[in-house]
Amino acid sequence: MAKPTYYITTPIYYPSGRLHIGNSYTTIACDALARFKRSTGYDVFYLTGTDEHGLKIEQKAEKLGMNPQSYVDKMADGIKQLWKTLDISNDKFIRTTDDYHEEAVQKIFQQLQDNGDIYLGEYTGWYSVSDEEYFTESQLSEVYKDDDGNVTGGKAPSGHEVQLVHEPCYFFKMSKYADWLLQYYKDHPDFIEPAARMNEMINNFIKPGLEDLAVSRTSFKWGVPVKSDPKHVVYVWIDALSNYITALGYDSADDSLFKKYWPADVQMVGKEIVRFHTIYWPIILHALGLELPKHVIGHGWLLMKDGKMSKSKGNVIYPETLVERYGLDATRYYLLRAMPYGNDGIFTPEDFVDRVNYDLANDLGNLLNRTVAMINKYEDGTVPAFKSGVTEFDQPLEQVAADSITEFNAKMNSVHFADALAAIWKLVAATNKYIDQTEPWALAKGESDADKEALASVMAHLAASLRVIAVLISPIMTQAPKKIFEQLGLPEAGFDLTNLKLADLPANTQVIKKGVPIFPRLDAEAEVAFIKGQMTKSDKTKGRAAQKAAAEGEFDPDTTELTLTKKAIRYEAFDKVELKVAEVVSVQPVENSDKLLKFKLDAGDNGYRQILSGIAKWYPDYEKLVGKKLIAVSNLKPRKMRGEVSQGMLLSVEHDDGSIELATLPSNFENGATLE
Repeated sequence: MAKPTYYITTPIYYPSGRLHIGNSYTTIACDALARFKRSTGYDVFYLTGTDEHGLKIEQKAEKLGMNPQSYVDKMADGIKQLWKTLDISNDKFIRTTDDYHEEAVQKIFQQLQDNGDIYLGEYTGWYSVSDEEYFTESQLSEVYKDDDGNVTGGKAPSGHEVQLVHEPCYFFKMSKYADWLLQYYKDHPDFIEPAARMNEMINNFIKPGLEDLAVSRTSFKWGVPVKSDPKHVVYVWIDALSNYITALGYDSADDSLFKKYWPADVQMVGKEIVRFHTIYWPIILHALGLELPKHVIGHGWLLMKDGKMSKSKGNVIYPETLVERYGLDATRYYLLRAMPYGNDGIFTPEDFVDRVNYDLANDLGNLLNRTVAMINKYEDGTVPAFKSGVTEFDQPLEQVAADSITEFNAKMNSVHFADALAAIWKLVAATNKYIDQTEPWALAKGESDADKEALASVMAHLAASLRVIAVLISPIMTQAPKKIFEQLGLPEAGFDLTNLKLADLPANTQVIKKGVPIFPRLDAEAEVAFIKGQMTKSDKTKGRAAQKAAAEGEFDPDTTELTLTKKAIRYEAFDKVELKVAEVVSVQPVENSDKLLKFKLDAGDNGYRQILSGIAKWYPDYEKLVGKKLIAVSNLKPRKMRGEVSQGMLLSVEHDDGSIELATLPSNFENGATLE
């Protein structure tokens, strides 16, 4: 019998800059949902990708001296690498510069034009390059006027500057479908989730009067040309939104995926683009005669204490930073636990470290460590057969496990990820409490058969609870479940959530002799300081690049000036830094790390110096670095990363596109020479 299908999409990301943890949340959330659905018997298709056309990309590439295609190629590769780092299990990655997509968009535009839904007119209005969006004067959050009261400019609701645009333009007759859309909302009350988003669409955009939508541009060329009128390029919202069906082969020679998976079950987006996905997108689909997605979910933002993440504020956190230092599972867990359903979440370094220490290290990690140690001590390393009702505390724990499984499934199906994790941690807490209730150390002192049977039952219940916990967390945390199974000696036959029961524990498996903590406890003060340092690192390491960014209009000049002022340090502080010439003797990847390379260096020391650097992504041919002369900060206090000691730091350059390149020196520089 064929599996039921399930189609999940993220928005496609605009590659004008490096993605931060807020951008990454949607992709991790959809990945958790995709993994959950696969483990409950669904045939899942999970789509993500990049939205690569538009004036902003054209301008960005020009500033970097690149053609737009080369620029987006590089940015798309970086995003693909990030998804690999985050262990994203997408089935396809679409780019709007893919030939098949561009061809399909042209056909969609022509079909809408043939249907009478698109007409040629002239557009005069305010346009934000950063938002890729047109605004009426009444929609601007701030308006600039000259002495005569004429409007000369202003700001979009996002705060970005707008410019007056007057050009020939094709329009889509959105107004024609307003009544139909309101009726659709009424007939499908769960089409937009959470419900408050639907009310926003109705009250803020439809009832005031739905205006026709400009769907082409002539003022730039980086886009899909309108086939019948090539001086126009298809505007972003038809181009970008169509990806959800073109990725499946809509209206192509092979449309088998489209027939199999459309309509989408869940399309997840950030709240800032809910309007485009719940007004423009359903109207476009309806005009094409296609079914609408079953659910569009508009999640909140992951904010910092001082508001949205912004390079100009120096409050950006990148996911690679968290993964490299704290591991993938801690990062994925935190992002899904920190975001309440439908509302904004707040990231703070203190909260992140507390979650790792208390939820992961104390509650889950310590439970596993204690269980493995006790099974080794009391049962000679063998997990006993599971029996119910031997102690008075067995059945209450079994009930919590059953309730947690039920609640977890319900919360995952309704995409309440934070609540789903809370349901698992009810079982984690109950299992820790079960140890205190049963006192296995006291049972071990008993001589009777009843004491031995009770002790065996306690060990089995602990192992069974950890098995269930591992299976439940597997859609969210992709590494810890395997480690839990390995330490308990359980066969890894995938993590199947169908008919999961505590009592299905395999008997007589052998736990490992000594378990390794899967979530080491963090030094809270040191790690909070580290994360806070990373939040301003992008500004601190760019130096004069901040002035260049201000000149290019990427930062507010006043903010940039303040940032530059904060960078000033006393000469005496800089004079303490010791920079030495270091020749690469050997280099290799660090085990269990996608980012770190381990350098063996001749820096004129007594013996060789070892430095770890998170640049593996930019040096796939790392062997070619052998013999290169690098610059090492040689008087830093050594620190451990991934179990390896790093004795310093290598200087590198961060380019405008986010790529990293090691700073090298001429070959005639003497190893160990101090740079002045």
